[in-house]
Amino acid sequence: MRFVSPRTLSVAGATLLALSNGCAAAQTSDPLTRPYPAADCSSCAEWNQPQAPVRLHGNTYYVGTHGLTALLITSPQGHVLIDGALPNSAPLILQNVRALGFDVRDIRLILNSHVHFDHAGGLAALQRASGARVAASELSAPVLERGTSREGDPQHGVLLDFPPARNVQRFADGETLRVGSVAVTAHLTPGHTQGGTSWTWRSCDDAGCVDVVYADSYSPISADGFRYTDSRAYPTAVADFERAFRTWETLPCGILITPHPSGSALWERLERGPAALIDRDACKRYAAAGRQRLQRRLQEERDTR
Repeated sequence: MRFVSPRTLSVAGATLLALSNGCAAAQTSDPLTRPYPAADCSSCAEWNQPQAPVRLHGNTYYVGTHGLTALLITSPQGHVLIDGALPNSAPLILQNVRALGFDVRDIRLILNSHVHFDHAGGLAALQRASGARVAASELSAPVLERGTSREGDPQHGVLLDFPPARNVQRFADGETLRVGSVAVTAHLTPGHTQGGTSWTWRSCDDAGCVDVVYADSYSPISADGFRYTDSRAYPTAVADFERAFRTWETLPCGILITPHPSGSALWERLERGPAALIDRDACKRYAAAGRQRLQRRLQEERDTR
């Protein structure tokens, strides 16, 4: 399949919008894909704008919405899907998988970056549609199975609940999970959440292979009252962020992708063509930006003590 830029996908995007409008009533009645009221999530409508699928490199495809990433990594023996965006994003993700010519039932494994409603909300519906197993880190798995954030999450108390996934398997830091020829390695990168996970794999095309990094979010965003400097519920938050920054700095990094595509300027890079996706210093810059943002947050907390 040839690379197609976002600009040339405008017609396909319009088709997806029509399809999404057509299934709105079904989503409303389906508890797994019911949208959040605008009063509860002012950003959800923007995040959930349809996006036609894009081949990023080799067997790696973007199948998420315009504002929330979902990735499909394919093989003849089955596929891996990472992240599910919002509950009502699931039908759009499934449409994108089918638009690429893949069978949803060939998705064998579903993974997650972190257990917030805007990245885990669609996992239950995607699990139901595909029959795939779901796997998560030790600290993320119970949240996926409950659909409710855990105490210690910096945003606990303001996060929306989401439909729970079933029978979530656990993996260890550094473990490689396989589906056919696809091999994805888990790297625990906590901070934004306690069980946050980044993923790496090799993607190959006729021109060669590249290391892909799906780096979890680095934002020190919290509910009112949470302090990274002295949290009793999450006392290792700052150390965990530093661990994540070191991990991103040292990973082999050819293509960087993030849970919010804006976090790695994905659409801007794609506008410049497929070669612009490859940037071997992107992960180091991502870690540096995260470290600077955390230091600003910590200084704000010290100033208001």
